[in-house]
Amino acid sequence: MRRNIKITAAAAATAALAFGLSACGTDSDPAAKGETGANADTSKALVVAASPTPHADILNFVKENLADKAGLKLEVKEFTDYVLPNTATENGQVDANFFQHKPYLDDFNKKQKTHIVPVVNVHLEPLGLYSDKVKDVKDIKAGQTVAVPNDTTNEGRALQLLAENGLITLKDGVGTSAKLSDITDRKGLEFKELEAATVPRALNDVDAAVINGNYAIEADLKPGKDSLVLESADGNPYANFLAVKEGNEKDARVQKLVKLLNSDEVKKFIEDTYQGSIVPAFGVPAKS
Repeated sequence: MRRNIKITAAAAATAALAFGLSACGTDSDPAAKGETGANADTSKALVVAASPTPHADILNFVKENLADKAGLKLEVKEFTDYVLPNTATENGQVDANFFQHKPYLDDFNKKQKTHIVPVVNVHLEPLGLYSDKVKDVKDIKAGQTVAVPNDTTNEGRALQLLAENGLITLKDGVGTSAKLSDITDRKGLEFKELEAATVPRALNDVDAAVINGNYAIEADLKPGKDSLVLESADGNPYANFLAVKEGNEKDARVQKLVKLLNSDEVKKFIEDTYQGSIVPAFGVPAKS
């Protein structure tokens, strides 16, 4: 039986505060005793924070089918936002996380002064444009409203997708750091900025929306079938990876999970389960 722990933003924040108040060098604090990184107690479960879909699904496949044989105790904690998994990893509430790509992590570390590093790439979730009101991207016209994620990297990624499909024009060279202010020609479109997890729920209230792959799947959308346009996987820099706090990369438990996440069994699980909506991103370790 799965022992997932779903944590809401409020509950996780409370737990993080409690952890912060109690983890000031007590005997039970692994960091206080130097039990991190390569010296971590391998008999303890590796606790990984993850978005519910597909990250927790992939981890639970590993937990239920591969971890015991590899001698790994794995605990999966589900988070429903893009902030708490990193802060929980930074403060030691969890050992690792699996929910993000490198541009997002770079921006997060810079703004929050955290020290999270990627360990290994696992999969890619193509960003897509969806609509309940039009059937073709060509039917999106001036005066209509498009919802986009409001975090720095995913908004830039969303705007690039719109620009590549002729819906807007962006300043030269802005790349994935593009903001709404970098649009040189909106072609009459209005934009609504929303937290990434809430964009699918706004689909009925706008004419189109750019939705992250994991949130699309949670909303019962099939990116490969339901999107008007979808990011290409070729040369895409947005692979999602397992990440840890800097210094914990050599934790033996982390290294066991690295091997399992890049195994043939996980590759087949991703391909069979998501049918191209999510694709494996195995190959070389993610770079810090």
